Amino acid sequence: MSLTLDTYRLLGRSGMRVSPLALGTATFGTEWGWGAEQDDARKLFDLYVERGGNFIDTASTYTNGSSERMLGEFSRDNRERLVLATKYTTQRRPDDPNSGGAHRKSLFASVETSLRQLNTDYIDLLFLHVWDFTTPVEEILRGMDDLVRQGKVLYVAMSNAPAWEISRMQAIADLRGWSPLVALQIEYSLINRGGERDLIPMAQAMGLGVTPYSPLGGGVLTGKYTRADLTATDADSSESNRKSFNAGLGMVTERTLAIADVVREVAAEVGHTPAQVALAWTLQNPGVTAPVIGARTPEQLVGNLGALEVDFTADQLGRLDKVSAIDLGYPHDMLASDHIRTVTAGDLKIETRR
Repeated sequence: MSLTLDTYRLLGRSGMRVSPLALGTATFGTEWGWGAEQDDARKLFDLYVERGGNFIDTASTYTNGSSERMLGEFSRDNRERLVLATKYTTQRRPDDPNSGGAHRKSLFASVETSLRQLNTDYIDLLFLHVWDFTTPVEEILRGMDDLVRQGKVLYVAMSNAPAWEISRMQAIADLRGWSPLVALQIEYSLINRGGERDLIPMAQAMGLGVTPYSPLGGGVLTGKYTRADLTATDADSSESNRKSFNAGLGMVTERTLAIADVVREVAAEVGHTPAQVALAWTLQNPGVTAPVIGARTPEQLVGNLGALEVDFTADQLGRLDKVSAIDLGYPHDMLASDHIRTVTAGDLKIETRR
């Protein structure tokens, strides 16, 4: 593969070029109980940019706004060459019901907050962060288009939403001449391949570049968890940290630990770390544009960037795919069956899109 951060890729149906790994900045600030202080965050930023990285991911509420404020300071001298992606919908004030959600009031207020915190005149890429199941899609799309027409946002995108809603939105945007969606951010890794059912194929068909988050499966694929964590309780932990947080989300199971075992085996064979192997695997999917990587130290970031240098054999990819395979479910499994292929195409050899 042998990529570098300046091996830029087009983001979805746009003409914007982005690095093959995006720098996630939810670790910029320590308000959530983990993360990097400002000086350490600056080192992470500088290291990424100096190596040619230009794609930086944040959100208006990451570390209670510290992430955006730090980025605003760090990017002051090279703002134009960076692609800053931020998000809206998560609640900014606990006592204000309209400070979160996908609706127009939340959208405009969140963008104005991000502009102030980032100390910039425009946002390169704005994601709807979390689908709220209440706001009409026309309201979301029109609000996003208004912001693009005002020059406050350049491109718009979606995250954590059903595939059918996103495809419907893209069709409406195209028919009405509104700003199209150009990217999709989803959780995707060897331990969570659910996006392969509909979201990633939908993104490829609709012209959305996929920027997966949590490509290391909350750290499970790095080897930081063992089978002792299967029976661990809160009392077993001396502090509330990200490890216990991810374990509490149910990310540590016999299945995910079995996947991590194969990742370690492959890592030993290719001479790279398990984290690098897990990241490199996501880049093998042609529907993926740029996984989002996070780090608390320069050493961690350098290690993650090493994923760009990983090469797999067909056997190694096959083992990783096999141990992490998921049931695509109906109608995918039915349509892929030999019987259905026979009754629809007979003996003809027809190449499928998937």
